[in-house]
Amino acid sequence: MDDPQKVSVIIPTYNREACLERAIVSVLNQTYRNFELIVIDDGSTDNTSRIIHRYKNKIRYYSQLHSGVSTARNLGLEKSEGTWVAFLDSDDYWLPRKLERQMQCLAENPKWLVLQTDEKWIRNGVVVNPTKKHQKYSGWIFAQCLPLCIVSPSAVIVHQKVFNDVGVFDESLPVCEDYDLWLRVSLKYEIGLLPEKLIVKTGGHSDQLSRKYWGIDRYRVLALEKILNAELDRQQTELVLDEIIKKLTILSKGRAKHPELPNIYAEKLSEYQKKKEAFLANQKCCH
Repeated sequence: MDDPQKVSVIIPTYNREACLERAIVSVLNQTYRNFELIVIDDGSTDNTSRIIHRYKNKIRYYSQLHSGVSTARNLGLEKSEGTWVAFLDSDDYWLPRKLERQMQCLAENPKWLVLQTDEKWIRNGVVVNPTKKHQKYSGWIFAQCLPLCIVSPSAVIVHQKVFNDVGVFDESLPVCEDYDLWLRVSLKYEIGLLPEKLIVKTGGHSDQLSRKYWGIDRYRVLALEKILNAELDRQQTELVLDEIIKKLTILSKGRAKHPELPNIYAEKLSEYQKKKEAFLANQKCCH
């Protein structure tokens, strides 16, 4: 990591032969040239290895037993040599000036160690507009990160110092691993925004993790419970408790459609409502 301008680009992939090449090419076509491209194959059983072989002289490639996207990204981080790290999901792709514009923006804003771009969305081949709840923000955005993930892995670039400080992706989470990470990051770092649509996020395909798991708020609650144990101020603690209660309320109602799942959400909801009451009572007492 001697070169302060070098970017390590990490593409995790699993059975994405239909779109992996597009992602790889979008990185290799970047106007910013000071990067290394690391592709982590998470145990694919399709023709992924054949696609990677075409680019073997232009990328660094590692494979692992199928362990999930967090493990793949973390392996990429372990192998990375750049001062900066950028991720690209294999079903997304970058526009040619993505890295160039981000590195220019970071040079102009040296206080930022995390920077994402705006993005274009395509669902089932049709361009769609992100909803208001997916709006991106810049600066100290911990509060805005609580409802759902508003930092896109494919859009972000992060200084290695940040991972050394807050840790890496939580491999125990099958989904919402990005939500969990950005909560930890946004608590301690400003997250910059370059308001240019420099990546294309595609969706609608059947292998998306968000479509595989019912009630992904279950995993957001786990992440919120983790962050509740961090060093939060009074306002942050109240915001986290409010968000946990909101998500548990939804889960306790939605669980009625999934009787095969354990009925823990109503109990947890009651537990956190009591925690919130105790927290507020303590604050009133202390002031």
